[in-house]
Amino acid sequence: MRIIDRPSPNHDSRNGAPVDMLVLHYTDVADASVALDMLTDPVRKVSAHYLLDVDGQVSRLVAEDRRAWHAGVAVWQGVSDINACSIGIEIQNTGHSGASGGAVQPFPDAQIDALIALIDHIRQRHSIPNRRVLGHSDVAPGRKQDPGAHFPWARLAAAGIGIWPDGDVWRTVADGEVTLVAQIQRSLATIGYGIAVDGVAGPQTQAVVAAFQRHFRPAQVSGTADADTVARIGVIEGLISG
Repeated sequence: MRIIDRPSPNHDSRNGAPVDMLVLHYTDVADASVALDMLTDPVRKVSAHYLLDVDGQVSRLVAEDRRAWHAGVAVWQGVSDINACSIGIEIQNTGHSGASGGAVQPFPDAQIDALIALIDHIRQRHSIPNRRVLGHSDVAPGRKQDPGAHFPWARLAAAGIGIWPDGDVWRTVADGEVTLVAQIQRSLATIGYGIAVDGVAGPQTQAVVAAFQRHFRPAQVSGTADADTVARIGVIEGLISG
């Protein structure tokens, strides 16, 4: 794998925090050259460690021992300085920006192959468990949607990266079974999402449920904890806790 150095000035110290998380983003712009300009602009004050183009070309923007500025306001398992403990990878994709004329841009095979190789490369130096390979929307639900419902999490899991149980593993919930909102919130918090356990199915809970669905039930992202979603929450909670 060939990596081109394109240094960004937007980074600072990790202050001793170990790297144990990977956060995946999409760029949400028309092409990687636009993303590169943004991620290296000292005025914008945003960056990532790596930028991955659609053809698989990898650009290194920030050294892994430095804190890149990619996650923003975010939280996971009670930790709010996600930048300090994570590696951020920006994946070129027009996302929800409309840069592709409203069409959903797929993630090409060459790009995902390169992403898998890059993550394997990163993991040679850092102990990053599968449960901490996350999307930006996981750590910033309600504020971010990337890498989006079309990101191939299952393909990464097949390569040993992240969590995606086989279809037969998903439990079903009996018709008519009632799951309390607080129970759902508690399970999502156990997984790692930043959510208050208050028993209220308000905007925050809907945003977190949508973020979970975007990652683990991308065929239908509604923000509603239906039976299938509740079942999947239970499976992921079990895997995280086990």
